[in-house]
Amino acid sequence: MKLITNLKYAYKYAKDQLLGLIIYLICNIFIIIISVVLPILSAKVIVDLTANKLYQVVLVTLILFLVESCRNFISYLTRNISSKIYRETFSKIQIALGKEILKLENKCLDSNSSGVFIQRLMNDTSKIADVFNVLNIYLTHILTDIGIFGAVFIINKKAFLFLVIMILTIYIVEQKRVTIVNEKDKAFRKHAEKISGFVGELVRGARDIKMLSAEKSFMLDLEDKLISANNERYKMVKTNSIYSMMREFLVDIFDTLMILLLVYLIFINELTIAAALVIHNYMGRVSSIVNYFSLLLEKIKDFNLSSERLFAIIDGADFSKETFGDKHLAKVKGNFEFKDVAFSYNDKKKVLNKLNFKVKTHETIGFVGKSGAGKTTIFNLLCKMYDVDEGVITIDGVNINELDKESIRDNITIISQSPYIFNLSIKDNLRLVKSDLTSEEMREACKLACLDDFIESLPDKYDTIVGEGGISLSGGERQRLAIARALVQKTEIILFDEATSALDNETQAKIQQAIENLKKDYTILIIAHRLSTLVNCDRILFLNNGKIEAEGTHEKLLKTNKNYRQLYEAEIKK
Repeated sequence: MKLITNLKYAYKYAKDQLLGLIIYLICNIFIIIISVVLPILSAKVIVDLTANKLYQVVLVTLILFLVESCRNFISYLTRNISSKIYRETFSKIQIALGKEILKLENKCLDSNSSGVFIQRLMNDTSKIADVFNVLNIYLTHILTDIGIFGAVFIINKKAFLFLVIMILTIYIVEQKRVTIVNEKDKAFRKHAEKISGFVGELVRGARDIKMLSAEKSFMLDLEDKLISANNERYKMVKTNSIYSMMREFLVDIFDTLMILLLVYLIFINELTIAAALVIHNYMGRVSSIVNYFSLLLEKIKDFNLSSERLFAIIDGADFSKETFGDKHLAKVKGNFEFKDVAFSYNDKKKVLNKLNFKVKTHETIGFVGKSGAGKTTIFNLLCKMYDVDEGVITIDGVNINELDKESIRDNITIISQSPYIFNLSIKDNLRLVKSDLTSEEMREACKLACLDDFIESLPDKYDTIVGEGGISLSGGERQRLAIARALVQKTEIILFDEATSALDNETQAKIQQAIENLKKDYTILIIAHRLSTLVNCDRILFLNNGKIEAEGTHEKLLKTNKNYRQLYEAEIKK
């Protein structure tokens, strides 16, 4: 059964709260017992009043007060326990899902909107974490009402049969409502995912949207998505309203018929007034059994839907995960090789086609070629951000597919044209890659990255908050902070992906000096449109149509390769 399977999965995240769940269950059993007893005591008060038994009325009223006080205290206790269970379980599920999202293949991330992951991380996890509390609450109400139902059976069989007919009738209506609403909820959640992804893009790209004067078109797009989502929500609410009205109408009819039935049973002396009062007191509770049962069904379907959406990411085949080997290299030397490597994005045109080249330890290699030649793809494959379609990549002679994640990711750093800087202080940005980073190590890395003097000129120095994406820093400062972050990580291989293409000459010179500071101690690969940044490389590889067309020093390529010479001459003319 789907529910049992999903509950077992959810329990993995709640099992640390087992004691709380047991106490919570015991408390609810007491509440069930009290809820069955209270209507009987209330009816007795009314009967004793009509019989002028005032002493009995006072005594039963005091007992009622004590029982009610006991229920209130137990209810308070259960609310606290349920809040703790929810909080702990919710956090664990969110953390687990966050970890799984970070394990997804880049191809999977590329093909899905960020809203898919945001909605499931924020909303679906909440519904799963709350399932044990929800089941307890609704099952408690249902069991309470079933207990009352049993009491009515003992008092009068005709009244019991009437209630059975009433419950079955209302149940049919509620079952139909839950099924329709669940289908509409599926449609609504898909729209909500699109909105979350779009809003994320809108916020991140707000500056570009303003500069492009594209506010109107973006708002029209957002408006269209919001209207579509709200229409789906409206359909859901409308369905609920229609069926709720039908249910209330049926309840009113059955309430009226029940009173007439009780009058008839008293008239034929089959029921005493006291017993009729007890049944009438129970009436509201018994009719609510269908309401609670339908709500339970709704919550179960909601839980199953959230579970499917969540576990599709955690275990599903549609969200493929990165795979790594089990070989570990304690210390990577920094030499690697591409052997007949072929690769394409989304099975389209091959970006790399039978690519072959070697890099030795502590070499500085430049990559040159037209846009789309496959330069950045080489870096992505080396970091195993994507898997090759054909061929083999080796690091220190070991197939990259056989290495564990740490051997690859802990030994390679990519510094891109627009490195992501987190909305933290400079110090905390550096400590992200090494939590036990000392002040001396931090300053040494920043000196090598030609950044220390700038940081010391800031009022808060290393405690300066840089803003989301490092917005308070210039492009060159972000680049140098990314270089410092790589040095802190102490990876053996550093990849510069167009790290200087958008910088002015003065800033480029500082970045170039930072790179020079690293040579001979690291294996360095550089992609650059500005060939002037590559003149000091040990070798330059010229890519064309996914293959190495030529390689050699800057001087050698100027003499031997026409395409390289044309690129260089075009740059000089600029």
